[in-house]
Amino acid sequence: MIAAIVLTAVIAFLIVHTYKNAYKRPPNFPPGPPSLPIYGAFWIVLAHDYNDLASAFRKLGEKYKTKILGLFMGPVPTIVLNDPHLIKEMLNREEFDGRMDIILFRLRSFWKKLGIFFTDGYFWHVQRRFSLRYLRDYGFGRRDDTLESVVAGEVKEMLDLRLSGPKYPAEHEIVKGDLVQMPYFFSVPFINGMVQVLSRSTLPRSEYHALWALSKGTVMFQRSSNDMGGALSLTPWLKDVLPNFSGYNSLVKGNQFLLDFYSKLVNDTMDTHDETYDRHFLDMYLTRMKEEMRQKGRSTYSVDQLLLTCTDYTFPAASAVQFVLAMLVERLLLQPEIQDKIHEEIDRVVGRDRLPNLDDRRNMPYLEACIRETMRYDTTVPLGVPHRAMKDTTLGGYNVPEGTMMSFNLTMLHTDKEIWGDPENFRPERFIKDGQLDVASDKSLPFGAGRRLCAGETYARQTMFQVFAGFMQAFHVTTADGKPLLKPARRIQGIITTIPEFWVKVNVRK
Repeated sequence: MIAAIVLTAVIAFLIVHTYKNAYKRPPNFPPGPPSLPIYGAFWIVLAHDYNDLASAFRKLGEKYKTKILGLFMGPVPTIVLNDPHLIKEMLNREEFDGRMDIILFRLRSFWKKLGIFFTDGYFWHVQRRFSLRYLRDYGFGRRDDTLESVVAGEVKEMLDLRLSGPKYPAEHEIVKGDLVQMPYFFSVPFINGMVQVLSRSTLPRSEYHALWALSKGTVMFQRSSNDMGGALSLTPWLKDVLPNFSGYNSLVKGNQFLLDFYSKLVNDTMDTHDETYDRHFLDMYLTRMKEEMRQKGRSTYSVDQLLLTCTDYTFPAASAVQFVLAMLVERLLLQPEIQDKIHEEIDRVVGRDRLPNLDDRRNMPYLEACIRETMRYDTTVPLGVPHRAMKDTTLGGYNVPEGTMMSFNLTMLHTDKEIWGDPENFRPERFIKDGQLDVASDKSLPFGAGRRLCAGETYARQTMFQVFAGFMQAFHVTTADGKPLLKPARRIQGIITTIPEFWVKVNVRK
């Protein structure tokens, strides 16, 4: 009897304690769902849309009648912005430039805070400034004739893979007769272009299998970051008790492809490095590292940091941009009239005797608009990469405590009726005015904004144009079975938006 009374009292205490903590919030914190033990509001978010966190946050914003949502993810105060104006304000304010220190970011960098994407403060500032300053010398972030020529050569190899058929075993996994696999048919020009930027060299076609493996590993990593990846970040011990279910093993395996690839490249560079002559960016980085060590006895530069710098700049090229083009190919199957317009523009501006080049880009507004509309319609990075408030501040009339995780719902910006009018329609013409690309009308932020703007935006936009223009100049696409495509494939949400790999019939244009 006494034991039953004690048990009842303990249960009652836990219920009252849990209830009180569920609604405990910092002063003047934005409204949002209550917190549950251990995971805070995480499971409540998943309950609103397990497969699409951006959609879940939209629904929660509607439920609580707010465009600035406040909640706890585990013990971490979190603000999610569903308002386009607040998103832009936050991205452009320096006090929100911080990054979260979570297992998802640590496991990819030898359990240290390394790289460019997921670091902040003085270390991030030094490393980002150095890398962008010298990567520009090799075409990253600006137009470069050598890089453009290299990408054009990779596009030719891509086209030949379909026109002449596979030459090497791995190519049979990408091309089968007149069928090609999306998105991996597009992978090589993007990745080899980044290898060129970093090392002034590219992998030959006989080694493309390594680039496809790298791409697939990167896709595995970023897809594993959603849903259970969030639980892993909140309770890191899951990696020890549920390594498969928590996504930990997939994250480690996917990340290892990038690390293994660049470890070999960096090790080969170190074996032949001569401080008196810099051949490429990798040499320049190693030279700076050794200089600092001699001068100061310590350095923010290291071999591990160089590896993570390479993987960070390659990550979008190995995953995001190829899926943008794959989703655009899917759109051509859903709206065939778009394919006809692209073909007409290419034939009128370029013809068939040479590959489209970056000089043609300004005269091909429709193709460029199609790429931009794809990144708007299927938001490339729906929730961006979380920021962190680096000091106590305010936003949208609410208090933001130091350390608050800041998430921004770019899907809300890209589907706002006040901005786009008919966001539910895929309509490239929205970016064209008087027959020219109207960049001012593009209010989308597929690459973010502010000091955390994706450093690879220029490279991504230029290379997407080269790859897709060359592809469309040569080919006409239909579904693999010849039947009309009636609805889009499901979207897979991770760090970026992807779709299931699919086969498409690629016919040589007459």
